[in-house]
Amino acid sequence: MSPRVLVVDDEPALARALAINLRAHGWEVVTAADGRAALDAAATTHPDVVLLDLGLPDLDGTEVIAGLRGWSSVPIVVLSARQHGEDKVEALDLGADDYISKPFAMNELMARLRAAVRRGAAAHPEESSLQVGPLLIDLARKRVARDGVDVRLTPTEWAFLELLARNLGRLVTREQVLREVWGPSYEHETNYLRVYAAQLRRKLEADPAHPRHLVTSPGLGYTLEP
Repeated sequence: MSPRVLVVDDEPALARALAINLRAHGWEVVTAADGRAALDAAATTHPDVVLLDLGLPDLDGTEVIAGLRGWSSVPIVVLSARQHGEDKVEALDLGADDYISKPFAMNELMARLRAAVRRGAAAHPEESSLQVGPLLIDLARKRVARDGVDVRLTPTEWAFLELLARNLGRLVTREQVLREVWGPSYEHETNYLRVYAAQLRRKLEADPAHPRHLVTSPGLGYTLEP
């Protein structure tokens, strides 16, 4: 079975040239010209590797990396004309696996892609969305719907819910929630948790006073029950 690569670049000529070369070397190629299309394509086609330009017309490439890493460990190889070291560091810190600067040699690009696929070969396919009772949590698009109706969450509410969804059915400690959602310096601010858990229950639970899905273990943490 041919490995599948998602090529994300808004330069039509370059995207076409990459697709031709990759197909000639046995790759199955999916293309996307902007960040939102890339996230949609990743969720629907499950590529073996993503080749990502950072300079996209709608989302910055770093936002695409963050969006993918919210639900997927697919290898990401950045292909960018940006020469600043801080851009490379930011991309790698956000979860990119490799970084190639334009202009580039095609044989090197192929080798980097093959290496990325080998490193990711042991990873299990991941679901981009979860059904939790009446809730559909779309990790790729950062959306949640209740009984088919979209629910508007603040960025912090989403980060809280996303962390619980990634650990579905498992207890997430209070310290872990505070550290991952608010940052290391907030690990003792447990009042934040009570406020935001209550807000999420009002938006997501049929009976917020008796939650079925967002469950508190007093003194320990929170669990999103399936």
